[in-house]
Formats: sequence, C-alpha cells, structure tokens
Amino acid sequence: MSNTHGSALSTGRSLTYLIVAGLAWGTAGAAASLVFRASDMGPLALSFWRCAGGLVLLLGVLALRREPRAATRLGDAEPRRRRLVRILGTGIGLTVFQSAYFAAVEATGLAVGTVVTLGAGPVLIAVGARLLMGERIGAGGAAAVAGALAGLGVLVLGGKGADVRPLGVLLAVVSAAGYAAITLLTRRLGRDGGGADALSTTTWSFAVGAVGLLPMAAAEGLLPHTDAPVRLLALLVYVAAVPTALAYALYFAGAAVVRAATVSVIMLLEPVSAAVVAVALLGEHLTPATLAGTLLLLVAVTGLAFAEARTAAERRREGQAVARIPVRAE
Repeated sequence: MSNTHGSALSTGRSLTYLIVAGLAWGTAGAAASLVFRASDMGPLALSFWRCAGGLVLLLGVLALRREPRAATRLGDAEPRRRRLVRILGTGIGLTVFQSAYFAAVEATGLAVGTVVTLGAGPVLIAVGARLLMGERIGAGGAAAVAGALAGLGVLVLGGKGADVRPLGVLLAVVSAAGYAAITLLTRRLGRDGGGADALSTTTWSFAVGAVGLLPMAAAEGLLPHTDAPVRLLALLVYVAAVPTALAYALYFAGAAVVRAATVSVIMLLEPVSAAVVAVALLGEHLTPATLAGTLLLLVAVTGLAFAEARTAAERRREGQAVARIPVRAE
C-alpha cells in the first residue's frame, strides 16, 4: 500500500477496502484447517505466527516505501501520545479478539463460538458508537443490521446441532468486545482527523499482538511437527500475507472513514467468503441454509454500502451549500 491516510480516503474507496478485507479474512479459516491437517500446530500458536509473519511482511513494506521521511511526517501529523494510544489499543484488541475467540471455539464449539462472536460484534459496536460518538444508525441501518444477524445465524447454525456452554458464550462475548473496541477506536481517531498512517498503525499493532500472544503460544507449542514442511510453510506465508498483512491494513484504512455500524456489518462478509472457500476447496456441501444465510448477508451488506455512500454524498452537498452562503460584514 501507499502512504494511505484514513481521513484522505473517499467513502467509495473505504468501502472497497473493507469488502476486500472481509473476503480475505474469510479465507483464513480454510487455510487454518489445512494447517491443522498438515501438522499438530494449535490455534494459539497459529495466531502468534499470523501476527509475527504479518509484522515481518509489513516491516519490509515500510522499509521499501519510496518516502523515507514518511515516519517523520506521520509524527508531525499525529501527536505521539495519540499514536501510542492507537497502536497499543489496536494491538491489545487484536490479542483479546483472537485468543478469546479460539478459547470460545474450544469451550462451546465452532458454530456457537462463531455466531456469538460475530453476532454480538455489531450490537456492541452500534451501542458503543451511539454512546461514545453519537452516531445514529437510522431505521434502514437497524433493519440491515437485523438482517445481517439473521443471515449469520442461518449461515452458521442452519442444519447443525449446537451445544451451548455458558463459559464458551462468555468468552465469545469477550472476543466480540475486543473486535468492537478496535472498530470504535479506529473510527473515533479517524473521525477526529490527524492523518494517521494505516500501514504503520497495522504494523506496530501486530508487534503488540505478537508479544501478547507469545506466552500462550509458547505454552501450547510454537514449533509444530509435520510430514509436509513445504506445504505447511506455504500455508503459513499465505495466512500472514493475505488475511493478515493485507486485510488488516485495508481494514484499518477503511474503518477510519466509514461509520462503525456499517463496518461491523460489512465484516460479516467473512463467513460468506469462508462458506464459498469451504465448498470450492475443502469439499463441503452447500446446504439450503447456507445459501439462505449467504443471501441475507449479501443483501444487508449491499444495503448498508449504498446507504453509506448516499449519506456521504448528502454531507458533501450540505458542506458545499454552506460554503456558498455569503457572510455579511457587520
């Protein structure tokens, strides 16, 4: 990526970034499944290597950028204390989000852990955005969020039995809170301006996440045993590059511009992408419930994307109208 500043992005480009990020994240689950088939690596170790690999890749991108003074300009554009809050907050949120999600899946199963985490996320984000930033969803937005949650429930739970355990549900809500905190922090700081560099923020947030995950990953076992080391390495590189380094950089750039509730629903494209990959690459069957849930999610995401673009256009017209009003000298 170039030196992308969240506040400089158009709404259309931000929506594109978020959609690509959601689709890329959806491939991470399939890649993780292949990693677990090819080795004895555990989920926390995989999460650590995901952050560490993303950190290494983005450090290389930062070093190769043709603007050697970018960091200096960033420091001038955004106060050092605020930048520290951004990086630490995002890194801690990533650690909580990933580790609590894996723990929820272990405690109550993949279906319940996923639906509670991704279902509670939009609710927590909408409430947080209303309380902390005064953002209004509106009737159309509320309907889109409800449709997205319904689609997610059908997609994940349709046709499957669910063994609900209170501890697993609690861990899933904690994971959703970590994701909500990242989204709200990114949106709040992006709305306040300051010219933050999404690529730099993502890079150092991965550093915080890797440090936070290291003790748990070490306890689980950092180095896996495998009979296919080349295949395993290729999968780990993919996980670090596409659904991590690329997807998170695009996500943080787009989330700084788009309304928090819209971001939360667009990110529900992740399970849609995961379902498509599962059918195409892992040989899983596409059930009627999966098709119905996918359709509901896509309709909700499309509706919110159009609403976001329409709102941005109205704000630009209002701003232009105010600018044309003559100021009478007293």
